[in-house]
Amino acid sequence: MSDDERLRRWRLVLGGGAADGTGCELAGTDAAMDGTLAALYGEKSGQGRGGRDRSAGLGASAPSVARWLGDIRTYFPSSVVQVMQRDAIDRLGLSALLLEPEMLEAVEADVHLVGTLLSLNKAMPETTKETARAVVRKVVDDLEKRLATRTRATLTGALDRSARISRPRHRDIDWDRTIRANLKNYLPEYRTIVPERLIGYGRAAQSVKKDVVLCIDQSGSMAASVVYASVFGAVLASMRSIATRLVVFDTAVVDLTDQLDDPVDVLFGTQLGGGTDINRALAYCQSQITRPADTVVVLISDLYEGGIRDEMLKRVAAMKASGVQFVALLALSDEGAPAYDREHAAALAALGAPAFACTPDLFPEVMAAAIEKRPLPIPDMVTHQ
Repeated sequence: MSDDERLRRWRLVLGGGAADGTGCELAGTDAAMDGTLAALYGEKSGQGRGGRDRSAGLGASAPSVARWLGDIRTYFPSSVVQVMQRDAIDRLGLSALLLEPEMLEAVEADVHLVGTLLSLNKAMPETTKETARAVVRKVVDDLEKRLATRTRATLTGALDRSARISRPRHRDIDWDRTIRANLKNYLPEYRTIVPERLIGYGRAAQSVKKDVVLCIDQSGSMAASVVYASVFGAVLASMRSIATRLVVFDTAVVDLTDQLDDPVDVLFGTQLGGGTDINRALAYCQSQITRPADTVVVLISDLYEGGIRDEMLKRVAAMKASGVQFVALLALSDEGAPAYDREHAAALAALGAPAFACTPDLFPEVMAAAIEKRPLPIPDMVTHQ
């Protein structure tokens, strides 16, 4: 990198004025780029930059912000645009402007923007809701394309393996597993194995093999997790061999199972924010379980319990004792674990249900392990026991 290019980059970072010390003047595209940065990170934008001369500001009108959103998409890659959008919302208090259709049409849609829109859902005027749904649907469709195929393939394999039967028909025998299970019955003189126990797969025509209950904390800090869980819920619901139930909660409990054919409807049925009553949510989920040995309950929550802590833990213990596979996720997102209640996480771990953050890419493997009743693939760095 040349000295001139290094100075240019430092000038863009430092923001200009006598204090930057670069002596580098910007022109053309560089000057325009610096202007978009100044509007967000300059002194008049809300927080300032240590006295540096970035003071353009965004103003308070939707048209000016929409123009700025168009500018940053011109000058920066999508990943940077998404960061700057989040900074603009946080630093400048622009949430209210997202209720303007002109603003929504200009933004770079991502999971975090969807979370912000959902938190504003109840305040959103009718003229904006159609545009907001289009933004949410774009993100949801992109997520489904990314996640659906691998999720279905992974879980179909897990369901087939979990459906092994001890008296299979000849065409359903899993010979590899049968041979390994009967190696102790090898007869050297005949050079053969006596298969005392046959292992096979259940027939593909079987109906529902597993029940899955997704129990999602819809407090404000869980916004990204709500988005991903809704998409996964729709994918699971599309699989005939899995009966999927989706429950969201704060201090109240709402069953959104009948909307699972469209995750956008699920998302607009949530109400981000408010308190948390995990015990009440688990009580409802527990009441819906009819086949404990074939049920997986996934609690997605930061575990800040506003209900009855001891009752919550007793319900988890009772479900596990009945044969339910219980999974506790602190988050279902790419960001890792949020702030969470470590005491409750430790209590769940003591019951054999360690709480951990899970990325969307890992979620199919976690579900496959729960379906097959084998140890969960918990990342070492995010295990909370």
